Formats: sequence, structure tokens, C-alpha cells
Amino acid sequence: MTQYESIFSAASQLPVDQRLRLIDDLAATVPDDRPPSLSLEWLSEIERRWKEIESGKVTTVPWDAVRDEVLGRIGNDRSD
Repeated sequence: MTQYESIFSAASQLPVDQRLRLIDDLAATVPDDRPPSLSLEWLSEIERRWKEIESGKVTTVPWDAVRDEVLGRIGNDRSD
């Protein structure tokens, strides 16, 4: 078993809330200069949304605020 398979197997056994936290924490470690490969559909959607932001049609909300609100709604927090 590879190290990845071992880690994935162990992580898969965590409760759902801990798996979601792990996903969030791991995503935060990915450097900004290493974005994921995206399909043409996603690239088109990103472009559409970017144009809405630039035009002032929509405003943005910081990720921390969105995450805290969503986790608060489901009765979960990020405290250890």
C-alpha cells in the first residue's frame, strides 16, 4: 500500500465533520500558483462570474465569513 493509499484509507474512516475539516485544511496548503485543472465549462462559468463582479452587478463576501456562516447554520464550528 502506498503512503497516499494509507493516508486516504485512514482519513476515510474519520467522522464526516472531521473529513470536511481535513479537506478545508488541506486545500489551504495548496500554493496559489498551483491551481487545479479545470474543464472548459468551469472556465466559462468563472469568466461569467468574474464579469458580474467587475461590472458591479454582484458583490463578494470573504470566504472566512461564508464558511463561518455555513458552519454556524449547521451547528458546527472550527474549534478544536
